[in-house]
Amino acid sequence: MSRRAADEDLVRAAIDVAGRATATGDVPIGAVVLAPDGTELAAACNAREALGDPTAHAEVLALRAAAARHGDGWRLTGCTLVVTVEPCTMCAGALVLARVARVVFGAWEPRTGAAGSLWDVVRDRRLTHRPEVVGGVLADECAALLADFFATHRPG
Repeated sequence: MSRRAADEDLVRAAIDVAGRATATGDVPIGAVVLAPDGTELAAACNAREALGDPTAHAEVLALRAAAARHGDGWRLTGCTLVVTVEPCTMCAGALVLARVARVVFGAWEPRTGAAGSLWDVVRDRRLTHRPEVVGGVLADECAALLADFFATHRPG
């Protein structure tokens, strides 16, 4: 299987996780963290509404759960974070600090994206850790999740 096909499978898994968010009125964003050997360490969807927590983005929740399972403390060295939407600055900072090796995401987010759209926090040369970034994987499918959500939850 090609790397692109494997990345598409991973983003599909994140899309499945994203669907869980709508039950609580949260924006449908899903994240999955994989160990260096490819096994899933954690998966999470946005839960800001569910938890009343502004930091409860899918990426942050998945990183926290993965760190608890990974066995190297907070370091997720060699791990991959897969998410349906380009990470924001908070999430980009968190994944850099966690030492994630690779980030794969679906839809680009030109208003808040921090992995190449508005900012490029994850590849800033001033940082000591810069993960590989693969963006735009199944972008149309991931963008459709958001468009459908906002059309019904925040019309106008």
